[in-house]
Formats: sequence, structure tokens, C-alpha cells
Amino acid sequence: MAAVFSNLSSVSVPSQLGNSRRFFFKSCARPRLFDKRIFAAKVRASSTAFVEAKPPTEPIVVENEVSSSKSILACPICYESLTLIGNHVLSVESAAGSTLQCNTCKKSFYGNQTHYDVTVASGTKDYGVRMPISTEFFRFPLISFIYERGWRQSFSIWGGFPGPEKEFELMRDFLKPALDGNIVDASCGSGLFSRLFAQSGLFSLVIALDYSENMLQQCYEFIKQEETFPKENLILVRADISRLPFVSSSVDAVHAGAALPCWPSPSTAVAEISRVLRPGGVFVATTYIFDGPFAFIPFLRRQRQIIAATSGSHFFLSERELQDLCTACGLVGFTSIRNGHFVMISASKPI
Repeated sequence: MAAVFSNLSSVSVPSQLGNSRRFFFKSCARPRLFDKRIFAAKVRASSTAFVEAKPPTEPIVVENEVSSSKSILACPICYESLTLIGNHVLSVESAAGSTLQCNTCKKSFYGNQTHYDVTVASGTKDYGVRMPISTEFFRFPLISFIYERGWRQSFSIWGGFPGPEKEFELMRDFLKPALDGNIVDASCGSGLFSRLFAQSGLFSLVIALDYSENMLQQCYEFIKQEETFPKENLILVRADISRLPFVSSSVDAVHAGAALPCWPSPSTAVAEISRVLRPGGVFVATTYIFDGPFAFIPFLRRQRQIIAATSGSHFFLSERELQDLCTACGLVGFTSIRNGHFVMISASKPI
């Protein structure tokens, strides 16, 4: 897949970017960090062939508190820690036949063949939840199938996205405080970056989180195609970005790749991210940006905000709006890297 993306060395970068880093591509050429941890994750060309999932082994039905290294999952209703029933540890392969139970509100959340469903409405029979079209769109099986088979690659053509491997290299500086800790890949889609995080060996636990069941199914299928994939340090979780199922101050890093425009309420989502981050924890996100007339003419900016609220889509927020959003949600140290309509932002939870 990496071959799809062109060399970025010839792309020019704006020279005046406010608080942005002014040498986007120099950061790519800097000496590689973490020499003792050679980055082994390479984006492989995805095959459309699926590997038939083997039937799960009979689970050992014993009740265990989630191990200390993986105890961050919490009830999205009361935010109390969940107890794992049916397996000893959380992993990709332990979801089937397992139950997560809240000892406070007595709510149970069940795992299926691919992921744990930790949404508030999990287990309901008559009640249904409908999200804005920008969220529901990615729940369609066809969209989930083509996302990593051509859709994501197009971001580099018209959006200035440098490609997964290059984006990971760029964000490594930002993620340095989270090394050896856990990382949540929020709105992970088909798990492109979740798999990179897990394969890199830089994190003790990777949580691939998305609201779309079909996206998580695609992530699971890609994992099953990798015989040597490190399944023991990755879990797949279905959850609402506005009600994250994690204990407060328990997450070391949150990554959101090209996801922010699809969130029904970016402010609610970033506030939740701020809640779950530990002091010093890092939020890194990539998105589209537009510093055109919408950013500088108050009337046009207001009209765009009305359209965004109505459609549930928040495309092309300006850099100033992104910084203001992070600050309003209690994050500090905002910085950004730009390339055309592509921007990578980072902010952290105050220590």
C-alpha cells in the first residue's frame, strides 16, 4: 500500500503557519528516533481475499478482574472499571464468548467474533440509535470494504495526506511520551493505523475503536490474514466517541486519523478524549483544513458552522478553530504540521 503514495520531497509547504511547524518535510528527514526500537510495521498491500475465521475454542468461564496492564476499559454509563468474564485477558481472539460486566450499575457488554461492543445501547432489543449521516455512512458494508482498498489512498491525491507510513513517522515525536504505554486509535476505520501501532512494538496495548461494526469486521479480517500478527496486544472495541468506555486519566495516547470531520460533535469528542487521557497524555489527529474565506470572514464562518451542525459533518475547520477546540477542552501545547489541506495536530493533557 505504501507504494501508492508518491514521494513528498517535491511538495512545497507554506512558510507562514502561525504556531505550526514550519518544516514539515524536514521532520521526515530528521534522524530516526528510538534506535533501540526499529519500526517494523510496514503497510502491506491489502488483498481482497478473506481468511476464513476458525471457530473459537470453548471459553473457560471464570471471572477475572482485567489485568492491571489492560484495566482501562470502563462502563460508558458510570465510567467504573469493567470486570472480564469468560477469558483471562483482553485480546483480539478473546472477544468471542467473553462478557464485560460493570459491578456498579450491573450493565453487561458482550463480545462477538470480532470485537467488544461497549456502547450504551449494547444489548438493547427494541431501542435503536441513529447517528448523523457522516457517522452512519461508514457503517455500510460496501464503504467499509472499499475504505482501505482505494478510498484512503485517494487522500494523498486531493487532500495532501502523505500516506500511512509517512504519517506514522511524523507523529512519532508527538507520541514519545506514550511509548510503552497504551494508545487508543479513535474512529479507527478498518484499523490501518491500529495495525501499524500493534506491529511497531512501541505500545503495550492498542485499542482499535470505532462505531461501525463493519469497519471493525474489516480490521479483524485484515488481522486474520497476518499469520505473525501480534494479536495479544490489540483489542477491537465498538464505542461512541462521545461516550468513551475508559476510566478517567487512564489512557496514554489517543490517535484520530482523518476522523474528526465525521464526529457528530467534535467538542464533545475532544472533551471525552481529554477526560480519559492521563496527565501528560497526548492527543494526535490528522484532518483536512481550510484557511480560506470561511476562516477570515465572520459571516461565512457562521454559515459554515450552521451547515456543519445540520449535516453532522465538520469538514475543513481552520487551524485557529482546531487550536481553540483543544484549548476549550482542557488540552495544552497545541502544535501542528501542514501540507496543503492536510494537517496533523497535537495537544496534551496538563501535568
